[in-house]
Amino acid sequence: MHRIDSTLTEARERGVFSAAAWSHGTAEGPSARGLVGTLSWDGPAVEEHSRWDLASVTKPIVAIAVMSLVESGHLTLDDTIADHLPDYAGTDKATLTVRQLLSHTSGIPGQVPLYASSPTREEMLTAIRELPLLGPPDTAVVYSSQGFIVLGLMAEAASGLPLDRLVAERVSAPAGMPDTAFGVPDAQQRHAVATEDDPWRGTVVQGQVHDENAVVLGAPAGHAGLFSTLADMEQLGRTLCAEGRGRDGRMLSPAGHRTMIEPRTDHLNLRRSLGWQGQDATLSPAGDLIGPRGYGHTGFTGTSLWVDPDAGRYVVLLTNRVHPSRTGDAIVRVRRQVHNLALADS
Repeated sequence: MHRIDSTLTEARERGVFSAAAWSHGTAEGPSARGLVGTLSWDGPAVEEHSRWDLASVTKPIVAIAVMSLVESGHLTLDDTIADHLPDYAGTDKATLTVRQLLSHTSGIPGQVPLYASSPTREEMLTAIRELPLLGPPDTAVVYSSQGFIVLGLMAEAASGLPLDRLVAERVSAPAGMPDTAFGVPDAQQRHAVATEDDPWRGTVVQGQVHDENAVVLGAPAGHAGLFSTLADMEQLGRTLCAEGRGRDGRMLSPAGHRTMIEPRTDHLNLRRSLGWQGQDATLSPAGDLIGPRGYGHTGFTGTSLWVDPDAGRYVVLLTNRVHPSRTGDAIVRVRRQVHNLALADS
């Protein structure tokens, strides 16, 4: 048994999650991979075609689509929100830019449970527009799901495409990710990995998005809602290791990829590039062995993708650490262990 399988099996025995899938490799393909556990605590074994709720790993995938729109001239990084969303003209967010939204330096609050007070899509979009900024832009990194919801709306307005089609055409298709999409087809829902026994919905969530704000928004959103398989996430890792060259075409040019992963906030409290986390000084989810230009993202449900561009390696870890409850933080150390084992195995 691979040491990563052993580590994840031990974590499952401690109740950290019921299911896990992992892979590490290069642009040429996986070096090692594995599946552990069951779709739910009393469910069938996790399989290759099992669908995982990526949660906030949706954000960097949307960011790739946005960078593709920059390459095609539909957007520039200095475009403002009001340039594309007229409803924001005259608000405190009118002059915030694509660059600031991507790097979480806009000042828009994040992690706000708007679903509790805004039960319809229109009410939630109004609430986001009216959220007071936490401070001036470019003065702090403040992780903002609400900022990425706005970014997704901007991408739709600039491209004339709904976000699901934009991501499919600009990311999934060239990278070779046929099973990555917003939501899960009805016929595949029983193959999805269970997430929370959600008191808000009164049931165990399986095959539907875990994020409550995304549920209220209904349509695809920029902050959460994508589902994927291990094989598709491997393809994304491989494509990023190849500077945007995917199995079925170019996802990004080398220049676009380089611009996306360049650290932008080293003068602030956290390292961020355009849509991605960087390697922070302590307690990085990427572990201890990733290189200084490493970048990646985590998802609240227990998912992550990290890339070391200097070593040319990716690491995918998919779990359902919110099943049956979102309480507990044991996944933090497990993530670091898995990344250390994967990068030492290269």
